[in-house]
Amino acid sequence: MAIKYTIQGLLIYAALAVYAVAFVMMVLRFAKLGRVLYLIGFAFMIIAFGYRWYDVQHIPLQNLFEVFLALGMLVYPLSLFSRRLLQVGGEAVDMLIGVVLLIPLGFVFSAEPQKLPPALQSWLFAPHVAAYVFSYVIMAKATVQAVCQLYCTSGPVDKQQISFELGTYRMVCLGFPLLTIGLILGSWWGKLAWGDYWGWDPKEMWSLASWLVYITYFHFRYMYGKKYPRINSLLVILGMIVIVITLLWVNLSRLFAGMHSYAT
Repeated sequence: MAIKYTIQGLLIYAALAVYAVAFVMMVLRFAKLGRVLYLIGFAFMIIAFGYRWYDVQHIPLQNLFEVFLALGMLVYPLSLFSRRLLQVGGEAVDMLIGVVLLIPLGFVFSAEPQKLPPALQSWLFAPHVAAYVFSYVIMAKATVQAVCQLYCTSGPVDKQQISFELGTYRMVCLGFPLLTIGLILGSWWGKLAWGDYWGWDPKEMWSLASWLVYITYFHFRYMYGKKYPRINSLLVILGMIVIVITLLWVNLSRLFAGMHSYAT
């Protein structure tokens, strides 16, 4: 367990605690207080992300610590955007997602600052990784909607929010273009860095696999609509499983070591 006795560590732990309390408040139906605490947690994460950026002198998206830092920061604006513009609920679970993301950030991943290796010193670094980070947190929310569709006996508590099945679809529609942009930029970057658009690196293959799962979801839903909602939801959950493999297993397992091993 890597406890971080630093200013950045304290900010992360403060955000973790506030997210957790906000979730409890939402469960207890103190929605206004929960939302205020959620905003405070987001403020802590913005400061932590900015502090990291200043400390390493480049956009902090190099390794798993920095990627999870960004993910933990993005849950709040995504939750707000989804609720107000897409009518997709699930704020309480979004807070819980924030807690889940901050636990490995605070207690598992090393926060040791690293210099940006030559392979990452490209203008494509920030947009490529950022596109994936945004898409991953969106797909995580889509997965929550899919799980609710499978197991919740009633619809959303807030009647102004859309059904879980439609919520899943809207979130995937939001995240899929970013997933596609990440894949295209990665291929372009591969051509510039390694001389080939595609090298069948383990991370490339799993990234492609997740993209294909969501293509399958769109195709199946287009063909059958809401006739088989459980299959729709299961495909979205499968997509998230493949994303987790791409993000964690490929980066941490020696079995899948490849050209993207610097992401560890």
